[in-house]
Amino acid sequence: MMLFGTQRVNKKGHLEIGGCDTIELAERFGTPLYVMDEDMIRENCRRYLKAFRSGYEDTDIAFAGKSFMTAAMCRIVAQEGLHLDVASAGELHTACVAGYPMEKVLFHGSNKSIDELQMSLDLGVGRVVVDNFLELERLDELARASRKRAGILLRLTPGIDPHTHRLICTGQSDTKFGFNIKDGSAMAAVQKALECTNINFRGIHCHVGSQLLDTEAHEQALRIMIEFISEARKAGFDFGELNIGGGLGIRYISTHKPPTIEEFAERLTALARSELDRYGLEHPKLMLEPGRSIVGEAGTTLYRIGTIKAVGITEEPGKRIYVSVDGGISDNPRPCLYDAIYEAVIANRPESRADMLVTISGKHCESDTLIMDTWIAAPDIGDVLAVHSTGAYNYSMASNYNRLGRPAVVLVSAGNADVIVRRETVEDLVSHDVIPERLGVGLEMRT
Repeated sequence: MMLFGTQRVNKKGHLEIGGCDTIELAERFGTPLYVMDEDMIRENCRRYLKAFRSGYEDTDIAFAGKSFMTAAMCRIVAQEGLHLDVASAGELHTACVAGYPMEKVLFHGSNKSIDELQMSLDLGVGRVVVDNFLELERLDELARASRKRAGILLRLTPGIDPHTHRLICTGQSDTKFGFNIKDGSAMAAVQKALECTNINFRGIHCHVGSQLLDTEAHEQALRIMIEFISEARKAGFDFGELNIGGGLGIRYISTHKPPTIEEFAERLTALARSELDRYGLEHPKLMLEPGRSIVGEAGTTLYRIGTIKAVGITEEPGKRIYVSVDGGISDNPRPCLYDAIYEAVIANRPESRADMLVTISGKHCESDTLIMDTWIAAPDIGDVLAVHSTGAYNYSMASNYNRLGRPAVVLVSAGNADVIVRRETVEDLVSHDVIPERLGVGLEMRT
C-alpha cells in the first residue's frame, strides 16, 4: 500500500489524511470528494525552493496553476514565496480575487485573446509568456495605447521529443507552442522583441512535456536553451532570465520511480552551471514551473462504492469484476484522455489484503473506466474507495458530463478540514440555462 504525505492508518483502521479520518470526511462532505493535503503541498513548495537555490542561488519557482487552480491554492503559493503561472483570464481572475501579487504572475497561452492581453496589462502581470509573432505585435500595440511596458518571456521550442504520452508532449518541433529554435524563428523573435518600444524583454522560456519520470528531456532542453543564449549574445542580444518550465512526474502507481525534487534540482542546477561556464556566459535568473509534482501526490479522491458486477469474458477464462463508484469521467477525465493509470485502496480498511482483481468504473454513459485491472481488498457496497495521486489535473479538468455536479474540494491539515471549493448542486447546473420566451411557459407537449 502506498502512503503519501501525511497519510496513515489511524486507530480505527481507516485511512487518514492531514489528521482527518477519510471515512468521516466522506460522511461529512459527501462523495466524490477531492481531499488535498495542505502540509504536503507546502512541504513540496519549500523543497523546490531549497533544493534549487542550494544548487543555483538565483532561482525562482512558479507554481503551474493549470494543475490545480483555486483561490485558496493561490494564497498558499503566495505564502510559500512562489511565483504563479496562469493560462487564461479565468485563472488570472482567480489569482486576482485571492490577492496574489500580480508582479509575480506569468501568463501563458498559445492563443491569448486581445481582452486577455489587455487584462494582463491592466492588472500589472509581471511576465507575459509570448507564444507567436502576432501576439508580440498585439501586446506591443496594446501596451503603447495603455502607456505601459509589458514584461515578457519568449516561449521557444527546443525540438526534442520527451518520453511521455503523445498528448502531453510540448517541446518537439511539430507543436503549436512557441518559436522554433531550429528554423530560426526563435532568434527572429528575440530581435523583434528587442525592437518593440513598449516591450520589456526579460528572457526565454521552454516546456518539453509532462509526467516525465527521468531528467533526460530536461537536460537536453537545458543544453539547447543555453546554446541559444550563447548564439543570441554573439548576435548582440542580451536578456537575463531562463525559464525551463515544469514536467517532473509523480507516483501514480507503485512502479513509478520519478526523481525526487532534490535529485531533479541537483542534476539540473549542476548542468546549468557547467554549460553556462562552458560558453563563458553570465548566469541568468533560472526559473521553473512545477505543478503536478507539487500537488499531484497531495490529492486523493474519495468515492462511494455502488454496484459490484461480475461479467463473463468470452475471450479469456474467468470473469471481470466491475466495481462502480459514484463519480467517473466527470471528476477524472485523464484515463479516457490519455490512458492515465492509478492505484486505489478501500479507505475504511486499507490494511486488508488486496486479493481481488477488479476494474473500477464510473457511472457515466461511456465505458468510463477509472482503473482497469487493479488489485484491492474484496469490496462491499457502501465502502469508501480512495484513489491516490489525484491532486493534479483532476479538479482542473472536471466537467458536468451527464449533468453531474463537480465535487467539493477540502483542504486538510492538523485535523482540520476546510471546504475550498463547494460541491455543485442541481440548482447550480441549471443556473445559466435560459429558456426563450417563444418556447412558452408551460409544459405543453404534443401527443
